[in-house]
This record gives sequence, structure tokens and C-alpha cells, in this order.
Amino acid sequence: MKVKRLHRWDLDYEQARAVQERLSSRVSLEPLSLGSVDYVAGSDVAVSKKRDRLVAAVVVMSYPALDVVEIRTSVARPSFPYVPGYLSFRELPVLIDCLAKVDTRFGVMLCDGQGIAHPRGLGLASHLGLALGVPTVGCAKSRLVGESDDVGSCRGDYARLMYRARQVGSVLRTRDGVKPIYVSPGHGVDHPGSRRITLACLSRYRLPEPTRLAHIAAGTAKRTLESSP
Repeated sequence: MKVKRLHRWDLDYEQARAVQERLSSRVSLEPLSLGSVDYVAGSDVAVSKKRDRLVAAVVVMSYPALDVVEIRTSVARPSFPYVPGYLSFRELPVLIDCLAKVDTRFGVMLCDGQGIAHPRGLGLASHLGLALGVPTVGCAKSRLVGESDDVGSCRGDYARLMYRARQVGSVLRTRDGVKPIYVSPGHGVDHPGSRRITLACLSRYRLPEPTRLAHIAAGTAKRTLESSP
């Protein structure tokens, strides 16, 4: 996969904030057509404190069958500290390295992170979507910003996640009676499309298969790294 270079990565906090404010205006929310999607991808990044490394994984699956087609991993030393709201500056460089190894052209990517549900409207999924030029969706296990009403108890129930009088995502129930996840458009997809592709990529787990398997792949690669001499 080819990834656009949107900016340099050796930035301080103020420069990173300026990049977020500049790029957020380029994020597009538009209906997602699944009719032409043959492959979906998921991404996740694990942290090895033992080796001071980030381990990225990308899993590509067929759609709608959800068979695994390709798994790629990459390892890199972090160049940006962990700061809430700036995660993409820490994780995207190693994710981009990982994506460069991917041969399959996928139509949608689900990310373990936020989309526009972010203080400046540019979470990891939005940042990556602009660089990839592919629709992206943030599927996060916890909330970064916003408030919502209570969510129904059945799979598919959702409540709008609101921040500064704007909908930035959906609190989505992915299994009956199980804690919901936070789904937000990244780039090239709207709120209904974000929910629809997330639900379409579920099996019997709380998280969609592409990000769940990417989490497993990143964890496996991390353990391999830490057990090596």
C-alpha cells in the first residue's frame, strides 16, 4: 500500500497540534458503498516497554466472508511520547512501515483508536485515512471525548456520541449485554457507514474481527521480540 507523506514526523507538541488543526479540515464524511469492497483491513499497535519498541500489525481479510488474506507486522523505536490526543504521532510511523509491506488493496480500514472523536477532530483513524486515501473507521474500547445517552442492550443498538454540539461518533453495542465500543468515522465514511461496516465485521466477539486479529498479531510479534536475545 502506498501512503502519502502529509508532514514530517520530528515534531514537538505545538507543531503536532498545528498539524492536527490543519489536517482536520481535510477530513471528509461521506456515505460508504460496500458493494465494491472485496477486502477490509484492521490495525493495532502493541508497546514493548521491555525493549522500548512499538509493534504494529495489519490484518487484511476478505469481505464479506472475513477470511484472513494477509498479516504483516513491523517494529520501531517510538519517536514521540505517549500523550492523550497525540497518539497518531507516536503510532503512525510504525503503522506506515507495516502498511508498506501489505500487497492486498483493501477498501476499508478499521483502526484500534479514534476517528473524529478527538479534541481537534483528528484521531489516529482520521490521520491515517488522509494518508492512505482509503475510508477508515476508529473502533476504540474507551472514550476520549464526548457524552452520550444510555445505549440499548441488544447488538446494533447505539447512542450518538456528542462533543461541542456535534456528533463525533457512536457508542455501539456489538454483543447483547456486553460493554459497547466507541465507533467514529475516520475519513471517507459517515456515521451510518462506520456503524454498518463495524457490525458487518463482527463474529462472536466484542471487537470487529480485523482489529481483534490485528491485536492478537501485534501481541504475538511483541512476545517474539521480547523473547529474542
